[in-house]
Amino acid sequence: MLISGDQVLPRITTNVSVWPDQPWGDPLRLYLESLDRFRGIGADALVLPAHGLPFRGLPERLAELRTHHAARLAEALDAIAEPRSAADVVPILFRRELDSHQLGFALGEALAHLHLLEADGRAARVVGADGVHRFRKA
Repeated sequence: MLISGDQVLPRITTNVSVWPDQPWGDPLRLYLESLDRFRGIGADALVLPAHGLPFRGLPERLAELRTHHAARLAEALDAIAEPRSAADVVPILFRRELDSHQLGFALGEALAHLHLLEADGRAARVVGADGVHRFRKA
C-alpha cells in the first residue's frame, strides 16, 4: 500500500509550479526525480491518492506522468522558437479557458517547464529592456 498524497494522482497531474519563494527553482526536475523513489513498488500495490479513488497499477501511472511531462516539455520548447514569456506559453500548454485561480497554477507550471529546459541547456533566458524574462531555444 502506498499513500501517495498529491504526488501521484490517478487521473490528473500534480501541480508542479515555480512559486514566489523560490523564483529560480527547478521543481519539475525535483518532481520527476522523486518519482524514482517508487521503483520497486509493484503494479498490485494499492495507491491511496489525495484526490480521486484508490487505484492499482503504479508503474503504468508513473510512465504516464513521465510521458505527459515529456510532451509538455516538447511543446514548451517548440513554443520558444522565438523569445516568449511564461505568460505567452500558458495558452500553448493549456488550450482551454482558465479562471484566475487556474491561471495562477498554469503560470507556475509553465515556468517549471521553462526552468527545466533552461537548466538542461535547451533554453536560454533573455531579460528584455522591459524587465520581462523571456525564454528561447538555445
